[in-house]
Amino acid sequence: MTLAKRLFSEFLGTASLVAVVVGSGIMGESLADGNIALALLANALATFWGLYFLITCLGPYSAHFNPAVSLIFLIKKDLDIKTFLCFIIFQTLGAICGALLANAMFDLDIFQISEKIRIGSNLWLSEIVATAGLILIILLSPKEKTAIMVASYIGAAYWFTSSTSFANPAVTIGRVFSDTFTGIEPYSAMYFILYQLIGALIGFVIFTFLRK
Repeated sequence: MTLAKRLFSEFLGTASLVAVVVGSGIMGESLADGNIALALLANALATFWGLYFLITCLGPYSAHFNPAVSLIFLIKKDLDIKTFLCFIIFQTLGAICGALLANAMFDLDIFQISEKIRIGSNLWLSEIVATAGLILIILLSPKEKTAIMVASYIGAAYWFTSSTSFANPAVTIGRVFSDTFTGIEPYSAMYFILYQLIGALIGFVIFTFLRK
């Protein structure tokens, strides 16, 4: 598999994932008539289905879609530093493009910055838990079941974490560019990314302990 194809897969997959997350959030909120629980349910279900199909279809090429995941594969020496850096660049660019695409599909201003504040120790703890769990699911699940297990975990984590489980630095950056239901303002995003990376490392430590 050429690096170009792997990078394109990371870009396409991350862009599609963010378009699903942001777009379904916009649609869910507009149809839920103020019922936040219903909007979140629609958002979670769309993300579940989107993740499952994206990982299944793009898995043969590359399906990290997440710098935190790529970081762990770098630590495991399954990625070299050059590929890792390329991955996070293309994942981040894809995430931003996905958010802009979602804005355009719903006839909103294409370029916008979210003003949705998501600050609090409970949210940061949630991002640690969500990302640690994601890393464990990826590393412990049988390869042929990774897609359904990751999608199921993220769909569930929408509901059992107070942050609604971003668990992805690239997706977090992408969501900065849509001032809608799933958006996050830049200052909040910096903290989310920090605690996601901490969570990823904790997940890897737990995995290492279990496998010894």
